[in-house]
Amino acid sequence: MANVRVERTEDGGFRATNARGAEVRMGGGDEDGVFTPVELLLAAVGGCNIVTVEPLTAQRGHRLVRLAMTVESEKVQPNLLGPVTITYDVELPSEEADAVYRAVAERVHEKYCTVSRSLQEGTEVRLELS
Repeated sequence: MANVRVERTEDGGFRATNARGAEVRMGGGDEDGVFTPVELLLAAVGGCNIVTVEPLTAQRGHRLVRLAMTVESEKVQPNLLGPVTITYDVELPSEEADAVYRAVAERVHEKYCTVSRSLQEGTEVRLELS
């Protein structure tokens, strides 16, 4: 089970913390040094894909020289995102690595990235008030 705690901080900002002690600061789009919740959602999509693609390509003998991506979306309504687009930025170690990287990235996107698949399937979000 995944679990994070999100809370307001003493300085009026917000922080998400996991059980392993990692934290991310959040706020509005006009604040420096923080992620917006939408940016964190996009980071989760990118992170899920990249942390799965990297070891799978390396296991197949093709560690990519550079592996990065841009994840973007626009709001189509004030409270709804349109399609999320992942654009890879890679440097391949060889021509044969290209086919491996493309096959792995496609498979990860279609089958293995929990975050992307959950968004695509429309995972229910439940609210419990205490």
